[in-house]
Amino acid sequence: MVAEGFEAGGHNGREETTTMVLVPAVCTTVNIPVIAAGGIATGRQMFAAMVLGASGVQMGSRFVASIEASSHINFKEKIINLNEGDTVLSLKKLTPVRLIKNNFYEEIKRAEDNCESIEELKSILGKARAKKGMFEGDMDQGELEIGQVSTLIKKIQPAAEIVAEIKDEFEQLQKQPFN
Repeated sequence: MVAEGFEAGGHNGREETTTMVLVPAVCTTVNIPVIAAGGIATGRQMFAAMVLGASGVQMGSRFVASIEASSHINFKEKIINLNEGDTVLSLKKLTPVRLIKNNFYEEIKRAEDNCESIEELKSILGKARAKKGMFEGDMDQGELEIGQVSTLIKKIQPAAEIVAEIKDEFEQLQKQPFN
């Protein structure tokens, strides 16, 4: 079972429950392995998820800026330059999704602030908006989904290098005694 907190990119829950709260709550109520997701991009975060009771982790945002990812180079470059607060959980009336702030996001925000109908939100969203942004590179009018953890991603690198960094950090933390 995947327990994904609202820090995650892409589609999300409406309740805004963080991974830090959700994972231990789910772990105490099920008797199957729980995979933690949302806000995990480093070995330290992976270690924390395991301490919370997770059997493993799922990382999406961390690999969007990998060399091998099919995401557009404009999107990858945008990600490695994000700062804290540059993503917002949006479209909660329709289908909650975490977006990078851009002109498309501002249009959605205005509609939400004006209590527009679900039909109006669908009209603004249109078709293939995510493709336009994340895969075709339109950083202005495209839908740009990414998790809050994107602020920790500072370079485009091979996936194998990302995995090695996460593994090394995780293993170092396993060796340290708790104080």
